Amino acid sequence: MHAMILAAGRGERMRPLTDTTPKPLLPVAGQALIVWHIRRLAAAGFGTLAINHAWLGARIEAALGDGAAWGVRIHYSPESTALETAGGIATALPLLGTGPFAVINGDVFSDFALERLATAAAQLDGQSRLAHLVLVPNPPHHPGGDFGLLPTGTLSADPADGEGLTFAGIGVYHPALFAGVAAGQPARLAPLLRDAMRRGQVSGEAHRGVWIDVGTPERLAEADAIARHWART
Repeated sequence: MHAMILAAGRGERMRPLTDTTPKPLLPVAGQALIVWHIRRLAAAGFGTLAINHAWLGARIEAALGDGAAWGVRIHYSPESTALETAGGIATALPLLGTGPFAVINGDVFSDFALERLATAAAQLDGQSRLAHLVLVPNPPHHPGGDFGLLPTGTLSADPADGEGLTFAGIGVYHPALFAGVAAGQPARLAPLLRDAMRRGQVSGEAHRGVWIDVGTPERLAEADAIARHWART
């Protein structure tokens, strides 16, 4: 199964750290944040990865190479300017095969069992079901949440429906979700998902373990502390 790591963001809130280092290469317990994703995806059976990049992208390619060091094959999708999430995924579709694929934000840190994504992918038929999202309890910096998890396991575009949760930046998508998105053009993912949710085509699950949106130096330090604790236990 294919997976994509989103790594094209500028990381403005991480400045000055990201002035010279792309955010996915910032260290967490001695290894780049993106390497945590690569190792865990490899262990979960994802052998082919696509990584998009924009800001300092050449440094990402130089650091990761073809992925052989972790037993995976990495393909790159360079963007002259960041295309936002849906635009980046649509542009990388030729690298992601013809079936459902997993996508993970390069700037999250989590212990979610990525093996579960393969099971979820098997439920995406491109018609009645287009996506499956992982959600987490609303963090302090995003108290309103993103979507509502309904008792049926489907998601509502309104976080007031069911249990209001925050999108974890981890999900599985069918290529059909991006049928109307032009490659090479900026496009946001949220409107696509909300439209599909209104048609009942998006499922979800809650993860209540470790999850950090590594968007600030303080949260980077938090992820580093957790990873170092894991290494000691």
